Amino acid sequence: QVHLEESGGGLAQAGGSLRLSCAASGRIFSSDAMGWFRQAPGKERELVAAILWEGGETHYADSVKGRFTISRDNAKNTGYLQMNMLKPEDTANYDCAVAPYYSDYERDLQFGSRGQGTQVTVSS
Repeated sequence: QVHLEESGGGLAQAGGSLRLSCAASGRIFSSDAMGWFRQAPGKERELVAAILWEGGETHYADSVKGRFTISRDNAKNTGYLQMNMLKPEDTANYDCAVAPYYSDYERDLQFGSRGQGTQVTVSS
C-alpha cells in the first residue's frame, strides 16, 4: 500500500496557475499509473489526468487538455499536476491515486491508493 500526500492547492484567480504535488511513501511499481482526480460539491469524482509511472505516457480529460500537465519524478517518488489558465469550474478537491495500470485509467485508478486531497478554488 502506498501512502500519498497532496500539496499545492489554494486560491487562484481565473487565468492563473497552481502546481499540485503528490508525494508517495512506499514503492510505486513500473506497471503502476498515477492519476489526479477532482470532485466538486454535488458532482462525481472525475479523473483529470494520469501518467504511466515507468513510460510516462499521459492521459487527460477533455476539459483540461491544453491547460493541465501531469508529470512525475521517479527519483523523488513524486507526481505533479501543473494547472494553467485556471477556470472557476476547476474549483474542486483534487486527490492523487496510484494503482496498477491494465488498460483503462479511470477504472484502474478508481480503487487505487489515494491521498486526502487538496482544495483548489478559482475565483472569477
